[in-house]
Order: sequence, then structure tokens, then C-alpha cells
Amino acid sequence: MSAQQQVIKIDDISAENAPAIYVAGGLGQFFDAVQAEVTAEVPDLTTRKGRERIASLAAKVSKSKTAVEKPGRDYLKRLKEMPKVVEAELRDFVNKMDALRDATRQPLTDWEQKELARTDAHVDAIQRIKDLAIFDEAPTSGHLASVIADLELLEIDDSWEEFLAEAAQVKDQTLIKLRGLHAERARYEAEQAELIRLRAEAEAQAQRDRDAQIAREAEERARREAEQRAQAERDAAARREQELLDQAAAAQRAAEQAARDAEAQAERQRLQLEQQAEQARLAAEQAESNRIAAEQLAEQERQAAVKRAEQAAEQARIEERRRADAAAAEIVRQQEARERDESHRRAINRAALEAFIAGGMPEECAKQAITLIAQRKIPAISINY
Repeated sequence: MSAQQQVIKIDDISAENAPAIYVAGGLGQFFDAVQAEVTAEVPDLTTRKGRERIASLAAKVSKSKTAVEKPGRDYLKRLKEMPKVVEAELRDFVNKMDALRDATRQPLTDWEQKELARTDAHVDAIQRIKDLAIFDEAPTSGHLASVIADLELLEIDDSWEEFLAEAAQVKDQTLIKLRGLHAERARYEAEQAELIRLRAEAEAQAQRDRDAQIAREAEERARREAEQRAQAERDAAARREQELLDQAAAAQRAAEQAARDAEAQAERQRLQLEQQAEQARLAAEQAESNRIAAEQLAEQERQAAVKRAEQAAEQARIEERRRADAAAAEIVRQQEARERDESHRRAINRAALEAFIAGGMPEECAKQAITLIAQRKIPAISINY
């Protein structure tokens, strides 16, 4: 217990000294004082005065309790209000300090945002270069050639600032990937063109085989039909001949029965029979001629079908050869373009080498310098091709 707490009496409690009293263990002094006072004497319960003294001491304890409790309750109310005041004051102070801090830092924040936007633009541009070698589906060799040409035209100069070396490296790596993809796709497309050609030849051969089969079937069908027609004609001629023979026999029997009819009439009948027999023979010969004509027509149809199949196959072969020649010409054109580009680069590098040597640089050093510049390993320096 401090010296200040020891001299404070219950009657001295006020709002000013409340913070020093209402603390942990701070009220013990008042309890001890009241306890000492009420236990200092032992009133006689057998007398009225003694009993009244005990009641008086108990009332004094209640009064002392109230004297300590009421100021404490008032102080407690003030304490409960204090957090709200402190919170409002702190909130206002914090808001003002935050605003002052933000205003003080705003120039740096603006610079950082501009710097971030600048570097992000370079990073995004480098990423776009990398993305040129990424495809959702397999590209054609022509598309790859176009992408490579566009990327080769991309200038890597001082505008890339501190990202110059990285941009040059990414460009070279991306070109390597794209050229590898281009070579693979060109080889694949050539293989596919060859497969298409072989497939077309196989289909043409199959068509020729089908046409030949159709021709053979048509020939066989025409032959059977001709044979059937010839057989029908022979059967009809045989029936007519039999009928004539039957008629001749009937006539002969009639002649015998007529007891040697007139000879002239018999002669006419004989001549008639001979004429009818000749007609039957001529009909059979006509049927045979029709059969031969049908076979010739079937042969002509077969030959025409074979010729059509050969013409279709030849046209397919010409078309396939034209497509293959076009693909081969495109590959040759791209190869020649790459060779011209390499020749152009070698000429420029040679001119630069000679300029270095003419300027007094040893040839080996000049070659090394040209190699390093061409490989983008010297910052802020490039060869314009």
C-alpha cells in the first residue's frame, strides 16, 4: 500500500483521487480500518446500551460501505464512458494520420505505378514473343513461315530499355522453336501429300478393277442374252420346221388317201415346203448374226468402260502430281528464301568485318565482335540486316 493510500480516509474519497483508490487491493485499507474499529470493543449484550452499541457499529459498517461504494460506482460510470471518447479521438487521429501519410507518399506511389506499367509493358511484350511458339492446334507450315517472317522483322533496340538483352534472347529462342516447328510441319505435310498420292493411286486402281469387273459382267451378261436369244430363235425355227414336217406328213397322207392326187398340186406343195425350210434356215442364220452383233456390242461397251477408267485414273494422277509439284515448289521457294537471307546476312557481316579491320581491329577480334553482336550478346548494339 502506497503512502498516498494510507492517508486517505473514507470521507476523503473524491473524483480526483478515485483513480488511485479503485485499483487492485486499493479498498483493503478501508475494510481494515472499519474492521479494526468495530472489533476494537465488545459491547455487553446483557444491557440495552450494549445492544444499541452493537446496532450502531453495524450501521457504521453499512454507512462506510456506502461511502466507499457510491464514489466507486460513479467512477466506474466515467470509466465506461471513457472508451467511447478515447475511441472517437483515436479514430479521428488515425484517419488524419493515414490521409497525411498517403498524401506524403503519393509522388512515390505515382512513380511506382508508372514504373510498374512500364516494366509490365515490356514483360507483356516479351511474353507475346514467347506465345508466338504456342498453338492451340497444329499450324500449317505456311502459317509458321508467316509468323517467323513477322518475328524476324521485330526490332530489338534501345526502346526495350533494361529488357533489351532478355527480349533479344527470347526472340532468338522463339525463332529457333518456330523454325524447328516449321521444319517438322513441312516434313509432315510432304509425307501427308505422299500418302494422299498413294491413296489416290490405290483408289484409281480399285476403280479400274471395278470398271473391269463391270465390263466383264456386262460382257458375260450380253453373251448369255445373245445365246438365249439365239437358242430361242433355234427353238422357234425347230418348232416351225417340225410344224412344216408335220404338215408335209399330213399332206403326204392326204395325197396317199386321195389316191395319187394331181401331180401338179403335189409339186406345188413340195416347192412350198422347200421354201418354208429355206425361210427357217435364214431365220436361224439371222439369230446367229444377232448373237454375234450382241457380243460385239458388249465388247465395245467393255472397252469404253476401260477407257473411261483409264482416263479418270490419268486425270487423278495429273491432279495429284500438280498438287505435289505445288507443295514441292513451295518448299523450294522457302528454302531459297532462307538461303537468300543467309547470304544477305553473311554479306552484311562480311562488310562489317572489313570495316572493323579497316578501322585497325585485328581480324580475329573483328570476327569475335561480329559474332557477339550477331548473337545479341552485346547490349544496345545490333546489326541491321
